[in-house]
Parts: sequence; structure tokens; C-alpha cells
Amino acid sequence: MGLEVHAQLLTRTKLFCGCETSFGDAPNVHTCPVCLGLPGALPVLNEGAVRLAVTAALALGCTIAHRSVFARKNYFYPDLPKGYQISQYEEPFSKSGSLAIDVAGQRRVARIQRIHMEEDAGKNIHHASFSVVDLNRAGTPLIEIVGEPDLRSGAEAAEYLRRLREVLMAIGVNDGNLEQGSFRCDANVSVRKVGDEKLGVRAELKNINSFRFVEEAIDIEVRRQIALYESGQRFSQQTRGYNADKKETYLLREKEGDAGYRYFPDPDLPEVSLPPAYVETLRDRMPELPEARRARYIEELGLSAYAAGVLTSHPKISAFFDACIALARQAPAEQGVDAVKIANFAQTEVMSGVQTTGLDASIPVRPEQLVELLALVQKGTISGKQAKEVYAKIAGTDKMPADVVLAEGLAVMGDVTEIERLARDFIAANPKQVAQYRSGKTNILGFFVGQIMKATKGSADPAIVNDVLKKLLAEGA
Repeated sequence: MGLEVHAQLLTRTKLFCGCETSFGDAPNVHTCPVCLGLPGALPVLNEGAVRLAVTAALALGCTIAHRSVFARKNYFYPDLPKGYQISQYEEPFSKSGSLAIDVAGQRRVARIQRIHMEEDAGKNIHHASFSVVDLNRAGTPLIEIVGEPDLRSGAEAAEYLRRLREVLMAIGVNDGNLEQGSFRCDANVSVRKVGDEKLGVRAELKNINSFRFVEEAIDIEVRRQIALYESGQRFSQQTRGYNADKKETYLLREKEGDAGYRYFPDPDLPEVSLPPAYVETLRDRMPELPEARRARYIEELGLSAYAAGVLTSHPKISAFFDACIALARQAPAEQGVDAVKIANFAQTEVMSGVQTTGLDASIPVRPEQLVELLALVQKGTISGKQAKEVYAKIAGTDKMPADVVLAEGLAVMGDVTEIERLARDFIAANPKQVAQYRSGKTNILGFFVGQIMKATKGSADPAIVNDVLKKLLAEGA
């Protein structure tokens, strides 16, 4: 299978007019003669959309054409007011990219045939006995990322989409919002017998809006096509939908070929010129891409591959982690917190409270709060258990951890005399466990450690507790 991904470019206005691209407003308020296709209205290309489109193509390793042409793609549909869509056909602005994916420990590179710019259509809203059209979305700038048929399973397709979305969000081109349709996918699926060179007749699965459903729909469609071929049936090229409740694909219409769209260059738009200097300027401004960031986290900071994946799952999460690392490096060596400890605490505590909406993310604490909290653990002021308690008190507030520790009296108990007194009491009260320890069952030590930590409400220094218990239990051996 090969995927065709439509990603909305994050511009304030539409591709060929000045109407807003905002989502969720009253129907048909963001329209004008240009995006309504009224006679005599002329399109003017949005330079910001071009800049974002070229940035996306560069991030995906595409070759940029210094000359490209917009074409008219002719077809009738109620949400297409002009009767044609302005897209690119024979001369797109970029070709020949790729995207690396990892599935079940296997790394593969999926080729990207082309990326081109085009305008979005409106939206049909269907009711029981009638339909209406909202044209707010008509003219919204898109890039279509056309993949080669290099994917071999629904799982590979879902991973391809995750990685593609991740890249586009990291460079600020797309907000990755599947629910609002700003990132959506059509999947072209065909089967062939092992050893055959020619691909079979394809079916296009339209507008699937979740990674899970993409994986399900593709695998179900593959099984359907195999069953047809094995029973001797043949079918024509089709466009199909996916019913997630019934777990089946269904026919929408017979698929048109490119000839049916009667493409021709749009006479109202000049060719697009992308000088080499312009392209190189955008290449130089490219932020660090997620794959490179993951590699840096693993190789330079010592994170696990899993931790690196979690911390690069959203641009704001990566920025938060990098800010924590920068602060930690500014601290004196004896007070510094290493990257692995920051990553571990971020995964176990911070991430559970993170909320993301598009490119925005709400993170419960500031980098300064997290780094100070872990520095208190590093210095032995509080224990790891106490750190979680302090975190719960600072999350969502401006409180600093040191202030909470002072106000709550949460400092680690380092008084050896007091810990030794408690240890003697528990040893005297549990002769059976003492005998087990002295007979060689040393794992019973954890029982005594737990009793002391419970008695001190987690404030005793675990290292001191262990040392004291070992010494006292050895005395009567």
C-alpha cells in the first residue's frame, strides 16, 4: 500500500485569498468571491503557505523544483464551488523524498513520490432528509504527501503516519489534529501473488482519521482483496470507506483515473519560482528533527530508546526536557541532576498530567520546578518517595519544591541515633524474621527497611537505614 496524506498548512489565511482558516466558527463566515468561485474573482498565492510547504518537503528529503505549476483538477461535488480544485499535477514543487520507520524491530525506508500544494474543498454536512454545505474550509492550504507503494501491512502504515505527523509538527508546518481533519489519510491498497512484478488493482480507502482505524481498515481490505482473487473474482479500481463498527470496507464509487479529471495549467496563476537561495535559507532554518533528537538523547544523554521516544512525542515535551537539561547543566557538579533521572521522573510523574492540543501542550510544572525537586533528592534533602509527594503539591502551581519541603517539614531523617533506636525496637519485636535473616534469608532485610520507612513516613534516609539494620542484625549472628 501507499498512503496519500493531506496536511493543512498552519497559515492564518487561505491558499489563494485572505479569508481566515480558523476551525469551528459558524458556517460560511470565512468566505469571499475567490474561495466561493464567483465569476471574475482571481486567486493570489499565499507566500506563507509556500514557505511551509517547502519546509516540509526539505524535512522529508525531497528534491525541490525551482519551477512548478498549479493545475485545475476538474470534478463536480457540492463542496467544490468552482467545479475544479486548484492543485499541482505534472509539475509539482517537490519529488523523491523518504521517511524511515521501525516496526517490530525492523527498520525500513518508505519512499515519498512527491509533495504538492493544493486547496481544500468545503464540507458536506448530511442530515436525515437533506444535506448542507459549509465552505469555511474551501481554499484552506494543504500539502498532499504521496507515498510510493512500499508499505506491507497496516502496522507499517500506522507507524508511517505517526512518524510523518511527528515531523510536520516538529517543524511547525501542521498541528497534527486528526479529529479536526487537519491531518488525514487516504490509503491505496492492492495485493499481488508472491513473485509477481505487477501490482494488482487498487482500492483507495478515503479519509480515515485515526492511526488505529488506518491499521484495521488496511488489514481488512487486504483480506477482502485476497479472498476475491482466490475465488476468481475481479474488480475495477474503487474508492471505498471504512465502517469501524462493522469492521468492513464498503464501496463509495468507482475510482476515476487521472485522465477523468482533465488536468490543465491554471491560466489565472503564474508558475511558482523557488530560487536556490530561497530554498537554502529555509534549509538552514530547519529545526532539529525528531529522529535526530532521539538519536541525540540516546547517544549523548544515555536515555533508553523508549524514553527518547516518549520525550520526542510532541514538540513542547521535547522543549520542556531540553530546558530541564540546560538548567541541570548550570548547577554545581555536586548538585547536578543527570539526564536519565530527569527523563525517568518526567515519564513516571510529569507525563501523566500533560495535555496536548495540536501544537500546544499543558505541562503541570516548569523546568525550574522539576530540576530543583530532583536536585533536592540528589543532595539527600528528601527521598525519592518524598519527591513524589512534593511533586503532587507543586504540580499546577508556582510553588518551588524547596519552599514546600521547608513548610511541610519533609527533609530526610539523617539522624543515625534515632534510626538505630527504631531499628532495635523492630528487631526486638520480630524475632522470627531476625532468625530467618541470620539463617541466610537476607532478602528479609526489606521487611525491616519497610517498617522503618513506614514509621518515619518515608523521611528516613534509605542508605542509612540499610547500613544500620545490617550492622545490628549481624551483631547477634
